[in-house]
Amino acid sequence: MSDRVLSSGPVFSEDHLTNLYYLNELYGSVARAVSEKLREAYQFDIPLTSGIWGGTYLIADKYGKSRRRIWRLYSIVNLPQNSPLDKHENLEKLIACYSDEFINAFKPYNLDLKLKMWGGRLPFSCQTKPSITMHMEDANDRVRWLRTFFVWNHVPWEESILYDVVRIIKEYKEFFDLDRGPVTKEAQALKYLLQDIIIIYRTLEAACSADFKEHADPIIQNLMTHFMGGLNDPKLIQELYLEVFHSALIYGYEEALEAPFRREGLDIRKIENWPAEKINRVPDELKQKLIPPIQNIFAGFKANLANPS
Repeated sequence: MSDRVLSSGPVFSEDHLTNLYYLNELYGSVARAVSEKLREAYQFDIPLTSGIWGGTYLIADKYGKSRRRIWRLYSIVNLPQNSPLDKHENLEKLIACYSDEFINAFKPYNLDLKLKMWGGRLPFSCQTKPSITMHMEDANDRVRWLRTFFVWNHVPWEESILYDVVRIIKEYKEFFDLDRGPVTKEAQALKYLLQDIIIIYRTLEAACSADFKEHADPIIQNLMTHFMGGLNDPKLIQELYLEVFHSALIYGYEEALEAPFRREGLDIRKIENWPAEKINRVPDELKQKLIPPIQNIFAGFKANLANPS
């Protein structure tokens, strides 16, 4: 793997910032390499797609460079069903190949990745075919971890991101549930929640109603301003959490998704009960609204990297 071109530019810069465009390329290259390795070693025909999980590219600069140091790397990988991977021993082979390829892919950046665990289930993923996790840690501490989510049903990366937003909203609802009241969590955990609130909004923005965007835009912009300026004051983090909580943004996110999925016979509040064949399913009306903005972001990164100014 070390002699392959995994990305068209460096993932990490000397100032320890991450280029999300190149990182996304690397994840895609690793997926293709793992697929090829499974074919050569075991004669498995396993198509894979992969990319960044977490949406940090939504708050990068125009070249795809993160605005703050990223300590936690996340990727999402889409697996086919009705394949050799349905057997546990073959899933073990996939994980072994993936961890080896990640070790080699990040070694040029002085990351010393070690596989720590795999097989955990993502909260609220499909009960009959749950998404599983793989967790690697960096012995050199350039990053804290690389965590990969394996999701069933082979689709383009952008579609799987949209499907997983439905799951994330359900997972986060408990922290913003008006009936239950605010939660008590340490400031760092609340900070990550607030970052994801920005990312979810930017991902779903094109599907949100005009009234909701008028309500949400100033709140999101205020969060962005604080993040860009460095958000480390625990008291301020708590204040921002309460502002987001009482603004009921999570309910607006549900509203943007609920009707399109309902027309497909799917209840977004019961995503874990969807049939396995509906994993990674996104209604066409949402794909038409939400996938082009993601593609345009990466096209913009590519164009700006090719012609820096």
